Amino acid sequence: MEISGHTAAQTLPSGGFVNEGEPRLVNLLIAGQGVAARSKSTFQRVSPIRYSTVTVAAAATPEDATAAANSAASAFPQWSRATPNARRAILEKASRLLLERKNDFVEVMMLEIGATAAWSEFNVDLASKILIDASAMTTQVSGRIIPSDHEGVTSFAVRQPAGVCLAIAPWNAPIILGVRSFAAALACGNTVVMKASELCPATHRLLGDVLVDAGLPPGVLNIISNAPADASTIVETLIAHPAVRRINFTGSTRVGKIIAQMAAKHLKRCLLELGGKAAFIVLDDADIDEAVNAAAFGAFFNQGQLCMSTERIILVDEIADTFVEKFVAKVQAYRAGDPLQRRFTLGSLVTAESARRVHSLIEDARAKGAQVLTGGETRDAFIDATVVDYVSRSMRLYQEESFGPVAAIIRVGSVDEAVTVANDCDYGLSGAVFGKDLRRAMEIAMQLESGMCHVNSATVADEPQAPFGGMKASGYGRFGGLAALDEFTELRWITTSSGKTEYPI
Repeated sequence: MEISGHTAAQTLPSGGFVNEGEPRLVNLLIAGQGVAARSKSTFQRVSPIRYSTVTVAAAATPEDATAAANSAASAFPQWSRATPNARRAILEKASRLLLERKNDFVEVMMLEIGATAAWSEFNVDLASKILIDASAMTTQVSGRIIPSDHEGVTSFAVRQPAGVCLAIAPWNAPIILGVRSFAAALACGNTVVMKASELCPATHRLLGDVLVDAGLPPGVLNIISNAPADASTIVETLIAHPAVRRINFTGSTRVGKIIAQMAAKHLKRCLLELGGKAAFIVLDDADIDEAVNAAAFGAFFNQGQLCMSTERIILVDEIADTFVEKFVAKVQAYRAGDPLQRRFTLGSLVTAESARRVHSLIEDARAKGAQVLTGGETRDAFIDATVVDYVSRSMRLYQEESFGPVAAIIRVGSVDEAVTVANDCDYGLSGAVFGKDLRRAMEIAMQLESGMCHVNSATVADEPQAPFGGMKASGYGRFGGLAALDEFTELRWITTSSGKTEYPI
């Protein structure tokens, strides 16, 4: 759970932290300096596994948000003119520092969100690669010559930094998605205000220290945290700020719609990576053992708290019984427990409330005729791996994103029905198809309404250079590689003329 409150003014150290074992004190990062909120207010993050306060974070006011945006705006002219090699060197050093500080990141992430050590370490490793990929993008912000119909005219299409970018990062993969929210933007010459998640403010604030220590000039990256009750006001203040030109948000579809509406009011462009309910289709010629391994990973890595998580396993009847038997045998050993003990496959959900919501989906399915084959019970914020068979359209679990360790089994009579069921969903982020006939599997993959699809591998996949994003209620725009250039630059038309021009009037 989260507790927001107001405490007496505190002097926070520049890096934001105090003695190990005590709550970490997290300040704002504005203009390269660690500062308390102007109101001196703070809020607390209570660990979902230890039920004690692990972080006391500065609760930014709208005035703090404005100061952060002003700082980014002031830093933009110089940073946008920095050479590609200068930007690349800083991003490369940040990648190295992130790896060097892995233990600190892992400890904080485990405490704040109940993540396992494996997931926390994975976050650090992939985030370091995202920074390296972004460093390579600094020389890719280019243009081209456009043929002109007019004599003596040279016509160019050029990409230039957009300006100040607002980055709103989530808690579920805080290091990966925190870095992703600003890395490409910085590489393209933009400056950034990052709004940290209320559920992991210390984890996100550590990223600021890494970039500052890597040599990022003051104001190029600003990080603010806020009390949960103030989130809407802070976001609206930042979106409305005249210097902010781009917004990227990763999180729920519900909040994404609100942000899109705010941005539309000010005619500002958004990149939205939202919820998902990934379909995992297993065909009659699939390698069942490989499919089981991929489904288990996709459904239960990070307790299913990923937008790409395998939520719907769609099985053709010919192989359904065999798959289910092997799948249950594998995942019934996936138990949830205190990740700090480092002996459980699963950690906690981010809050006990999240666990109760997931449990309500399971019970709704059970009441309507589904069979819970393993798991299904909650212990505070803990839920063991759960498999629910014979899920049908009347059940909430069929349509609603669970964002928890639950795999819904849906049985179908044909390949055509499998495609129909997979597309019978508001979301469209990731998907997978398993089958040995690659031509047939690829044809099915091309019919799925998802921004990403993987043949004979898990729905959970990410590479920094690949276009990452969804369709339908999963959002629009793409992170990753060259696709991100379009998100974080302005494409302009520039011409030069020589000689005289005849005009009609």
